[in-house]
Parts: sequence; C-alpha cells; structure tokens
Amino acid sequence: MSIKIQKLYAKLISVCLGICFTLVMFSPLGFAASESDYAGKTITAIEISGLNKVSKDEVNALIKTKPGDVFSADTLQSDLRAVYETGKFFDVNVNFTEVPEGLKVNVTVVENPILQQIVLKNNTKLTTEKIIELLNLPIGQTLDTKTLNASIRKVEEEYRTQGFIFAKTTDVNMTPEGILTLTFNEGILEGYTVKGNEKTKEYVILREMKGKVGEPFNAKEAKRSMQRVYNLGYFEDVNMKLNPGREPNAVVIETTVVEKKTGSFTLGGAYSKDDGLMGIIELGDTNFRGTGDKVNIHWEFGGNSDSKNYEFSYTRPWLDKKETSISFSYYDMTNEYSDYDRDGNLESNYDKNRKGFNITLGRPQSEYSTNFVTLKNREDTFICYNEGPLNYTNDPQYLKDNFGVTRSITLAHVTDTRDNVFSATEGARSAISAEFAGGILQGDFDYKKFNFEDRHYFKVGHAQVLATRASLGYATGDMPENALFRAGGIDTLRGFRDDQFEGKRLLLGTVEYRYPIVSKVSGAVFTDFGNAWADKYDLGDMKVSYGVGLMMDTPLGSIRLDYGRSSQGGRTHFSFGGQF
Repeated sequence: MSIKIQKLYAKLISVCLGICFTLVMFSPLGFAASESDYAGKTITAIEISGLNKVSKDEVNALIKTKPGDVFSADTLQSDLRAVYETGKFFDVNVNFTEVPEGLKVNVTVVENPILQQIVLKNNTKLTTEKIIELLNLPIGQTLDTKTLNASIRKVEEEYRTQGFIFAKTTDVNMTPEGILTLTFNEGILEGYTVKGNEKTKEYVILREMKGKVGEPFNAKEAKRSMQRVYNLGYFEDVNMKLNPGREPNAVVIETTVVEKKTGSFTLGGAYSKDDGLMGIIELGDTNFRGTGDKVNIHWEFGGNSDSKNYEFSYTRPWLDKKETSISFSYYDMTNEYSDYDRDGNLESNYDKNRKGFNITLGRPQSEYSTNFVTLKNREDTFICYNEGPLNYTNDPQYLKDNFGVTRSITLAHVTDTRDNVFSATEGARSAISAEFAGGILQGDFDYKKFNFEDRHYFKVGHAQVLATRASLGYATGDMPENALFRAGGIDTLRGFRDDQFEGKRLLLGTVEYRYPIVSKVSGAVFTDFGNAWADKYDLGDMKVSYGVGLMMDTPLGSIRLDYGRSSQGGRTHFSFGGQF
C-alpha cells in the first residue's frame, strides 16, 4: 500500500512539474500570423517602436531577419525571443503590414520600468512575506524579466515542496508606473468520492481525510489520508485517484477501498481433571456495524469450578471532531500462572483471579502525536496452589505484598510516523508513559512506574526492512508482582521463557532484519538483548539471544513463528497479531 502511495505521489509531482514549467517559461511574445499567411513574401522593412532607454542598434543586432529576406516564421519567432530574453523588455509583439513590394514587419516592445511595488493575489498557503522573500526583486531598480521568470519558478517550487503541486502563476502584469501584480491559482480540492465500501460507513473513511474541501489540494495531505485509511485495518487495499473538478484547476479525490473481514467468532472447549469440560465463546469486530468501533466479548463457561471467566472491551475512535477516543474494558478472569527463577526453573504454579476495569481517553496533540490517560482499577486474588517448590499459600506475607487492589492513573504520549502500522517499512514510533498508583486513588499499593520505548524502521534495498527497538523502564514504591517490568518471550527476549525476568528496572533492545520470501510470507533474522532487575541496572548481567522468524498474513490475521537461542538453549515462540 505504501509503495502505491509513493508511486502516485511521484507521478503527481512529475505531471505538475511539466504543467508548471510550461506556464512559467511563457513569454508574452505576440505573433499572430502563421507561416502560410506570408509564405514567399519579401521583407521590405523592419521597424521597432517603444524604445526609450534601450538603443535601436542593440535591438537590431539581435534580429537576424533583414530587409530583402524571404519571410520565415521560425526565424522571426527566434529573433523576437532573443529580444525578450535580454530581460530588458516586459512585452514584445509583432504585426505585419502588406505592401506592394512585400511585407513590412512592425516590432513593438514594452521596456521594463523601475519596479516600485509588488502586489500578490490569491496566495493563501504561502504568505506574502515568504513570496516576496523568494522573489528577491529589488524595489527602485529596473525590472529584469529573466530574473522575474527565475523568481516565479522559485515560488512555484516552494509550493510543490510544501505539497501544493497544482499551484501555478496564472497572470503576470506590469504597469508603466512599475507596479508588478502576480496572480496565483493554488489548485482547489473540490470534493471526495468513495467506492468499494459495502460494510464501512462512508463517513468513517471521509473523517480520515486531511484535506478540507474548498482549500488548495495538498499531495502530502492526500498521501497521509491514504495511510490513515489503510491503518484503520478494515481494508486489504486502498487506492486514490484524482479526477478533474467542475472548476478549472480543481480536483476531486476518488478513494477506492477493498474491504476485508473484520469480525471474528471463536467457539471452543477444554477439559481438565480438576475443572471438567469447559466451553469458550469469543466474539469480536474491529469495525462494528461499519462504524469503526471495536468490540470484543470473551466468555468461558461450564466446568466443575464456580468461576466463570469473561472479558468485555469496547473502543470508540471518534467521540468528537477533535478525534477524542475512548476505550473501556471490564474483566473477571481466573487463570493458571507460573513463576520461574532467573535460570528458567519453575518456582510455583498457581491459580489467580484478576477482576477490574480500565478506561482510556485519547486525543491527538498533532497529526502524528497523541496523548492518553488511563484509569485502572484491578483486584488480584490468590485462588490455589498447584505445584512447584514455593507454595504461596504458606507465605501470608507474600500474598499480602502481591495480591490486593491496584488503583492507578497512567499518562502517555505517543508519536507515530510509521507508513504502515501493521508492517512498517519507514518511520518511527516513540512512546513515553508514567503510571501513578495509590495516593489519593487509595488501593493496596503505592508506586510510580515510568517507561519509554522507541522503534525505528529503515528501508534496505527494494523490499527489505531493518527494524530496531529500545525500551527503558524505571519504577519506585510498593509494587505488586503483576505491575513489575517483565522480560522474556515473544515480545522481549526470545529464547527465554515468557516473563522469566522481572523487576523495577528494565532495559531491552532488538535489531531485526526483515525480508520477503513469497507473497504474504516474510522472514526475519534478529537479536534481542536486555534484562529486568530488582532495584538497579546491571549492564554486566545483560541477557542476549538471536534467532530467525517467519511471518504470514492470513484471513484470520497475522501469524508469527520465531525460534530464539540463548544461553539457556533454544525456544520456539508463536503469536498472533504480527510484529513490533
């Protein structure tokens, strides 16, 4: 998708360059006759009028056509252009008078006056001050037409640099009093049309468009609009086409989408000696009823235990015109958990219940940056011990230190310039967050937790990507085990057990080289490094792993399989949802 956008953008630029070059390089040469009108006639005289400061001999020296020559339209046109390109004349015109002996040529010139004032019309996207600066024409001196043309090209190039690829100078006028007037047409975006959306509401697509109807068309905004629509995740493909509008130099953006399946339904079951037969139902849709809302319901039922697991989440990405988003989740889940020591040996296996809710509000600060605030209320309850050398049931202090109610508020700022949020090839994503638990929120725990993560993506060759990731975490206070930083597994240190390392300090890094294999299948070579420590950073105790990965896009979503090797041996990791 991003490649198509770049090709389209390049095509728009090249087309506009051709248009703008033709318009800027025009000269006001008046030549109304065709060669057939006066073919074969003899030039009897050449008269020049309008000269004041420039001598007639200087102009005659530039005109190669002489009395007695047979009329040639090409030669005479070349002569007039030579006169105009001296830069001393604002206008050069010619007309002809037929006489019995042949043809009399009358050349009328308008000398450039002393420039007294510059007037700009219809410039809305470049300020008058900026255009005057780019023109760099000295007031109080005789205007030079060559300099003027070069200056106009600079202005139009600045328009293109800023994305206004259809902007052009439509009129250049100079009065005898030295008042230069430049009129611009910046190319108007006349409207939008949408095709291919059967489920998705049209407004869901249109609200992602950055260009405003009635304002100058901007190719950079159009490219960003394409990215925003594709990054919604509702479409397999997104294409944009520019159609001419009703008004001159106006365009209508036609967006064509190919929808993909966004709903999911899972029906399953499980059996264990302790719980018996259990059923699992999960329903979800990332584009609920075509509105762009996200809904997911997970329910586990049956079995011999009294616990009934369920989780519900809902996200509305647009609450208002300022793109305020809201997410809400409520859960009551009892699951089996395993704790390992730093060598990967099992310490304890137990059942734990987590119950609570999260509410998150988000609002963009700029096009690529968004602020979030999250309120969390969570209660963790120890259910029973299953196996392992450590039985937490016999350690009431451990239970008190790690199980109870956590109430916190998290502030986060995310800047995301990736070209594709699902499979980035360029750009970066940086996120910084601060969580504050306890205090006026009360609860059983009181801590502060800070985290920073930075991801960068670089194109290497035609379709290869170099991806890097770095994370830094720091926390203080009374923290339960579930709030500690964790390292190990598919998302952090491949080749180690999931969440094998934990603590109040975190340092992680990843370097990954990705390359295509066949359509919808790509491979990766990676190295991960870092660790989580209890109370201080220990760079001498950095864990390192390396390995290979395989990513595949399927109708059910992205699937990833990694094999990582570390000092503790090799380990295979499997996940849904793609890659960082």
